[in-house]
Amino acid sequence: MKKKVLVTGMGVISPIGNSIDEYWNGLINGKNGVDYIKSFDTEAYDTKFAAEIKNFDVTDYLDRKEARRMDLFTHYALVAAQFAIADSGLKLENEDLTRFGVILGTGIGGMQVYHKNTVNLIEHGPKRISPFFIPMLIADIAPGHISIRYGFKGPNFTTASACASSSHAIGTALRTIQYGDADVMIAGGTEGTVTPMCIGGFNSMRALSTRNDAPQKASRPFDADRDGFVVGEGSGILILESEEHAIKRGAKIYAEIAGAGATADAHHITAPSPDGDGAIRVMKMAIQDAGLTTDDVDYINAHGTSTPHNDKTESLAIKTLFDERAKQIPISSTKSMIGHLLGASGSLEFIATVLTIANSKIHPTINYENPDPECDLNYTPNKAIEKTVEVAISNSFGFGGHNACLLAKKYQN
Repeated sequence: MKKKVLVTGMGVISPIGNSIDEYWNGLINGKNGVDYIKSFDTEAYDTKFAAEIKNFDVTDYLDRKEARRMDLFTHYALVAAQFAIADSGLKLENEDLTRFGVILGTGIGGMQVYHKNTVNLIEHGPKRISPFFIPMLIADIAPGHISIRYGFKGPNFTTASACASSSHAIGTALRTIQYGDADVMIAGGTEGTVTPMCIGGFNSMRALSTRNDAPQKASRPFDADRDGFVVGEGSGILILESEEHAIKRGAKIYAEIAGAGATADAHHITAPSPDGDGAIRVMKMAIQDAGLTTDDVDYINAHGTSTPHNDKTESLAIKTLFDERAKQIPISSTKSMIGHLLGASGSLEFIATVLTIANSKIHPTINYENPDPECDLNYTPNKAIEKTVEVAISNSFGFGGHNACLLAKKYQN
C-alpha cells in the first residue's frame, strides 16, 4: 500500500502577490498581473508586456553580497522556500535533515545572468565573464542553494521539461516519499525569464501575444480572440510530507497529493498532438494512480496557455476523457492572471489547485469574452464560484511533447 503524502506548507512569489494570502485573494478576485515590461527597454520588441514580479527586494531576505552571486530564478526559489517552510511550522532543529529533500523544476534556469554575461563577452571580451557565471546559470543551482541554506541532505536535483518542469518535480517528490527515500520534500518550480533574449526568442517563434494596446487583455485562455501566451515569472514551493511524519508533529494539512502522471506526445517539438492523446493519457494516469475514476474529479486547473492550438487541444482531451461529464466540470486557467511562468507554471497552478480544495472556491478564467466553438467547456468565466471540491487535477504540457498531471484531494485520515 502506497504511503499517503500531504501538502503541509506553501510559499509563492507571483505576479499578483508574494504571499499565499495575497496570491489566493488575487486569484479569487480576478487580479491581473500583466503590464508593460519595466525591467528593460522594449521599443524594438514585438511584445512589450509580461507578468513581472512586483514589490520584491531580495535583500529583505538575503545578504546583498550573497544575492549578487545568484540569478533571479534562485532568488525567487529561496524566498518562496523560506515562506513555505515558515507556513509548514516545521522546526528544523528537531528533524533528521538527511530525510529532507529538494526537487525543483525550471524550464531555462539563469536566463538573466546568461544575458548579462553574453553582453559582457561581446562588448568587453571573455575576461569580463563573471567567475560566478556558471554556478549562477545552471538549472540545478536553486535546489542546491535551498539544501545548503537549511542543511537538507536528502534527494536534491532539478527537473527540466519545459512548461511541465515543476509539475514533474512535484510528481517526482511524491514518488520519493512514497518509496520511503525521504519523509519531507520541498518541491515546486522557479523561473526568472522576463529578459530581452527570452521575449525576443518567443517573439521570433510567434508564440507570444502582441496585444500591446491592451496588455491586461492579452492572456485570454480559451477565448476566441487569443493570440499567444504572456511570459510570467516567479516561484511556487510546496512542503510535501508523509502522513506519518505530518501527523506525528501535528502539522496543518492543506490536502493530500494522491496521484501523478507523465506522458509524451511523440509528435512535434512545440505543437501538441492534435488528437490530445498525450494529454488524455496523462490525466487518466494521474486519476488511476490515485485509485480514482473520472467520475470523482470535481475541478480541473487547465494548462490553458492562451495559444490557439494548446487551448483547443486541451479542451478536446478533456471532452474525450470525461465524455458527457466534461461540460459539468468547472475548469479554470491560472495563467489568465499570472501569465505563463514556463517551468514554474505547474507549481503555482498546483498551489492554486490545493487552495481550491482547502477553500471550496474556484478562481475564474479572466478575459473570457468571446467563446470559441472549439473550446466549449465551463472555464469559470471572469468570476469566482463557491463549490466544494473533493478531488482536483492540474495539467501541465511542455515543448518537446512533455505532459504532466497532478491530482490532489481532501485529506481524510
